[in-house]
Amino acid sequence: MISHSRRHCVVELQALPSRIGQIRRIVSAQLRHWQLDPLIDRAALGVTELLSNVHRHAQPDKTCVVEIELRLGRLTVSVIDSDPRLPVLRGAPAGPLETSGRGLALVEALSEAWGVRERPDGPGKVVWFSLTAAPAPVAPTLPVSIVARPAREPARTVVVGVDPATVPAALPVPAPVAVRPG
Repeated sequence: MISHSRRHCVVELQALPSRIGQIRRIVSAQLRHWQLDPLIDRAALGVTELLSNVHRHAQPDKTCVVEIELRLGRLTVSVIDSDPRLPVLRGAPAGPLETSGRGLALVEALSEAWGVRERPDGPGKVVWFSLTAAPAPVAPTLPVSIVARPAREPARTVVVGVDPATVPAALPVPAPVAVRPG
């Protein structure tokens, strides 16, 4: 189910790998609609990490809700699931050969703020991050200078029809004359 209003968008889904790419595209499209193009990469990466965590860790199922909200110059992206276990940011960074364990550290690095809270309406949690939202720059409009000049009538063109058979072959061709606008 997808619902959205001018400043709020909610998508309910199963956090499966095939759906994560779709959610990235939905988030990107919504941010373009809100003219927040500079935030697309960070928001899409952050929501991917949070959904990947739901896919890997959430129990009993992978059902979750992604919510993006633009309020008072701040974009907040939240992922809500039914697993009551709260995620923990690793104290030590993941090693270079480890294939997981960087998700929350990445969310922390790309956002201005992030956090976790228990769901007030039942079991589960909300993991969120926020970004300062500034609309995409609009190309400045430059003033157009208009200079008034008197209008001149265009030169009249005279078309003469000539039968080529009546023209002698050795007529001299006049040299072109340069005309200067006056």
